[in-house]
Amino acid sequence: MSKKKIIVLSDHALSTSGVGVQTRHLINGLIKKGCWTFKQLGAAIKHSDYNLKKVNDDFIIKPIDGFGNKELMRNILITEKPDAIIIFTDPRFFHWLFEIEDEIHQVCPIFWWHVWDNRPAPLFNNWMYEATDAINCHSYLTYQMCSESFPKKSRFIPHALPDDIFYEISNEEKVNFKTKVLSKDKKDYFVAFWANRNARRKRPGDLLHSWKLFLDKTKKRDAILIMHTDPFDREGVNIPKIIKMLDIKDNVAISTDKIDFDEMNIMYNISDITLNISFAEGFGLSTLESMQTGTPIVSVATGGLTRQVIDHRDNSENGVAIKPTLKSLVGSQNVPYIYEDYVLPEDVANGIYKMYSLNHEEKIALSKKVKKYAREEFSYEKTIDLWHDSLTDTIKNWKENRNNICLEEF
Repeated sequence: MSKKKIIVLSDHALSTSGVGVQTRHLINGLIKKGCWTFKQLGAAIKHSDYNLKKVNDDFIIKPIDGFGNKELMRNILITEKPDAIIIFTDPRFFHWLFEIEDEIHQVCPIFWWHVWDNRPAPLFNNWMYEATDAINCHSYLTYQMCSESFPKKSRFIPHALPDDIFYEISNEEKVNFKTKVLSKDKKDYFVAFWANRNARRKRPGDLLHSWKLFLDKTKKRDAILIMHTDPFDREGVNIPKIIKMLDIKDNVAISTDKIDFDEMNIMYNISDITLNISFAEGFGLSTLESMQTGTPIVSVATGGLTRQVIDHRDNSENGVAIKPTLKSLVGSQNVPYIYEDYVLPEDVANGIYKMYSLNHEEKIALSKKVKKYAREEFSYEKTIDLWHDSLTDTIKNWKENRNNICLEEF
């Protein structure tokens, strides 16, 4: 049986962005099924190398600036004759594609691995949903919203990661790495980890304010916050100046180097919690990665984070779920309306303190719980199987429906 050819439009699959990493995991998993072959248009603002990258015989990447355009897609349709197209990123980057969906549908169906951060349901996206043959949603909230208008073509297929990337290491290794990363005198400190871009949406300033309030609740101040980010990102705040103003420089460490998966795995393992208080978060990969290592999370219950921090089966928490105090209705000309979910620094500080106060037995039990939950609810094998079924069923039905269309001359 010949393999089906799939064109993928998303962040370059060998990049370190969340979309790029997830694209790579998805393609690698589907290739193992033995019936798919992929060509990716790997997006970036600019590339250092525009040569084709052959990952293997079934995975070839063509670097492109931006996310493509109409003429590029027309050439792809003519030269490649794909069996399907998968798009994966923010809708605003694909308006051009949906404007020529009638041309694409002369050749193949369109799949979308989609996420929307928050309610209200984005009815202004319906013109794109209508032109999509399969809306595969990687957050349950997105699935709920899309299902309200498009139940037949919407599926919940969450992000997932192979088990050999983020995993729990031995207690001896944790102690050794903690000593190496933090120093010997801080090896017994309570450690909180934050791995995000220093940008307004991630609320880095409010996170530091929360950390200051938490430290004030402790007597020993035997805790340290590791921030893995660019402290001088133009989209964010001046983190060192805020740390100095709050007088918490002895309790915050900044990690600025680009590190690989192995080093990130160590960061999660030496931490007691991972934090995310973004006011909008479609999914939130760092929290899932953290849970895979057995490290619980303190997170705002918004968007895709909700189903991570709250076990939907019994409403128990995989750490601390912080309910938004303020839902701000915002928008723009392109996105007319959406809620932003804000939590108070005081509530974040209380959530951190709750985790800080757990005894040894409680910490062990919670660690086992979050690791088990991540394995069961965000299974990599299940995600690949769901995508395989979606591609198989949709391509088959699309071809059958297309062949049933008859034209008669009057």
